[in-house]
Amino acid sequence: MSNPGRPVSPHLSVYRWPITMTLSILHRVTGVGLSLGFVALACWLVSAASSRASYDNFMTLVGTIPGRLLLIGWSFAFFFHLSNGVRHLMWDMGKGLDKVQATRSSWFVIVLTIVMTLGYWLIIQG
Repeated sequence: MSNPGRPVSPHLSVYRWPITMTLSILHRVTGVGLSLGFVALACWLVSAASSRASYDNFMTLVGTIPGRLLLIGWSFAFFFHLSNGVRHLMWDMGKGLDKVQATRSSWFVIVLTIVMTLGYWLIIQG
């Protein structure tokens, strides 16, 4: 079966992942994460509508370190999905499709997402 004279197909480890591919995968992952976040939002609304004790219990849970990390993660996912969605909208209009512009806009989306997430949480805490 093995023929040493035949060329070997390159594997994923041979290539460097372009930033656009990374953002495409992250866009899908954040979409799933936002779906889970909507479940948490629904739980928050149900607890708020149920009773004061239920709401206090939910807020205590959200106030823990894992709860805060989830909230920060969901806000990051929201801002990333929003920014990357706008970038895709520009692509749909035929703008920014060449390689250099696509790479620049990818890095811009990452920086903008971090700035918006930090800004949001600094405003919330401040």
